[in-house]
Amino acid sequence: MDTRYLFHDMTMDYLRPTEPDKNRITDFRFRCKSGDASEVTLVFGGERHSMNLSEQEGLFDYYDASFSVGAVPQSYYFEIKGTDGSVYFYDKRGAVKDISDSMCFKIFPGFSTPNWAKGAVMYQIFVERFNNGDTSNDVLSGEYFYNGSLAKQITEWSQYPDPKRDFNEFYGGDLQGVIDKLDYLKDLGIEAIYFNPIFVSPSCHKYDTQDYDHIDPHFGVIIEDGGNLLKNGDSDNTHATRHIKRVTSAKNLEASDKLFAKLVSEAHKRGIKIILDGVFNHCGSFNKWLDKERIYENSKDFKKGAYIAQDSPYHDYFSFKDSSWPYNNSYDGWWGYDTLPKLNYEGSKELEEYILGVAKKWVSEPYNADGWRLDVAADIGHSPEYNHKFFKRFREEVKKANPNAIILAEHYGPAKEWLQGDEWDTVMNYDAFMEPVTWFLTGMEKHSDEFKPIRVGNAREFFDTMLYAGGENFSMPSLYTAMNELSNHDHSRFLTRTSQKVGRCDTLMPASAETGIKKPVMREAVMIQMTWPGAPTIYYGDEAGVCGFTDPDNRRTYPWGNEDKEMLAYHKELIKIHKKYRELKTGSIRELAGDNNFIAYGRFNRTAASVVVINNNEFEVTKEIDVSLIGIPKDAVLKEVVLTDGKGYTTELSNSRVKDGILTVTLSRLSGMIFRYDSHAPITSEEFWSDNFLNFG
Repeated sequence: MDTRYLFHDMTMDYLRPTEPDKNRITDFRFRCKSGDASEVTLVFGGERHSMNLSEQEGLFDYYDASFSVGAVPQSYYFEIKGTDGSVYFYDKRGAVKDISDSMCFKIFPGFSTPNWAKGAVMYQIFVERFNNGDTSNDVLSGEYFYNGSLAKQITEWSQYPDPKRDFNEFYGGDLQGVIDKLDYLKDLGIEAIYFNPIFVSPSCHKYDTQDYDHIDPHFGVIIEDGGNLLKNGDSDNTHATRHIKRVTSAKNLEASDKLFAKLVSEAHKRGIKIILDGVFNHCGSFNKWLDKERIYENSKDFKKGAYIAQDSPYHDYFSFKDSSWPYNNSYDGWWGYDTLPKLNYEGSKELEEYILGVAKKWVSEPYNADGWRLDVAADIGHSPEYNHKFFKRFREEVKKANPNAIILAEHYGPAKEWLQGDEWDTVMNYDAFMEPVTWFLTGMEKHSDEFKPIRVGNAREFFDTMLYAGGENFSMPSLYTAMNELSNHDHSRFLTRTSQKVGRCDTLMPASAETGIKKPVMREAVMIQMTWPGAPTIYYGDEAGVCGFTDPDNRRTYPWGNEDKEMLAYHKELIKIHKKYRELKTGSIRELAGDNNFIAYGRFNRTAASVVVINNNEFEVTKEIDVSLIGIPKDAVLKEVVLTDGKGYTTELSNSRVKDGILTVTLSRLSGMIFRYDSHAPITSEEFWSDNFLNFG
């Protein structure tokens, strides 16, 4: 039996429906090489189901079985007996001699993720650094005092962030700036925006929420203004009336919320979804519930914070280390930071209900956001038991409010216990995308904290991590919505990693993040990103060639007017290809070849197949790739879709002929190429010779 041709996954060609409801009759399909199998059995939840040979096409036999999947999660695998007497099992690893429970396919009846998110091209915006559309809402120097320093307005848009006080530096990016650039994002091909936090907060990053109920007026609208500014030497906010009026004014808050609703509406008109960042594990010391900085203390519109009054109604929202009054800094801070007080859900049912209300509010009318990205989601609560209880309720409440909202968690390490169909939809895909892509192409750790030459170009590690280690976490609904990023606000920019330079901006000059970079390697990474299962997510500015070490240097401003035009055009072209060819969004994936600094894989369905080839070597290579494994006929002609190499990229290409199922590829140094076969529109011999003759001439 030729085990290379055995195949099943949970895409529509092999499982229908791909997200079955409880007790739904579901069709399972398994593929073998023609004539190889004498018997195929599907083992589902311990029960054996004989599969019938139902179709023969080209090289393949297809076996089918249909039955009810029941109401509870079930694992399954296949047993194949060959006409040669051999016996194999098949799970997520492929053909094996022994079954691994963790690598079995698994169905969660009733679990579905939003169709719009499957393969969606997403764009992450760190609002404060994207675009300043309204200068009247800018934070002013000396407006308030926070975490040891005064707020500082930065008037030079291209200035590097200060590694020691970036949290308190403000360039002026806002929601109006995003609205002004929605047409740019639509033209780029973006289908969803993920915003870093936009709720009221004293920092530029806003992971220290001050008020979950409102959009920050510095991102929104400031109608009421006035008051005093602080001066150097001031160490509290007693006289910061201007800031207090700006952030607590009912008029400013209401107008800012309305502006967000307008942004969502304008985005939806352009076919762009909006995902909010939910920072629900901890809040900020400015938060009205704690009010350590005494922003709300004298306002008649707010109750006393837990830091201000011993009888505060918010006392149980936090964990205090002793009962003596005043509490000072004795509350539990996330990772020990007193600016990030951890929320005490187990101590307050009222807090839990409040946060669930916040979660529902922003995905409902009149705001209509399309989902949540959950910050440090696995940390919420003081125990795993509570964490799972919370997210079961979170999912239930959010999905009732907006059934098409996505619930996407930040998480490092195995996530399968949250991806069982009743908590998260999916995760930011660090373990099975960002990290293995980075190691393979650059040998760099994602913070640029170390370089490991032995990991550069390790194709076996790449495929094992991307396909098989990731397979332990994901069922199809989660995999095809996973956020696949190369860079983000927590890690160095991928383009900087291509220099293989170890360090951060506090040990190296920020300008050094831009030296020694390899744009061809960045283009290789983008090709992988736009052709791998999941939701390819661009961190704002990556498409324009922005560099930077890990935070805060990765939070530089978008270089409007100074973009890398070729990098921008390349992103636009690859996004167009990703969206045009259905197999790249929802098709199957199959490893085709791997060698030192060389990988090839296929994305395919029953009607079309794309072959992606990456040569990360510093020299030209020629390889033979068996493309019959993904259903390409043995004498097919493939369209050469796009080529990137050391010189740039091009779509002005010809065609390649397959001989006896083998595609012979020659790629120059640091290059990548996409080939495509379409059974509905095959290239004829006349077209092949015409195109190749013209290119040759």
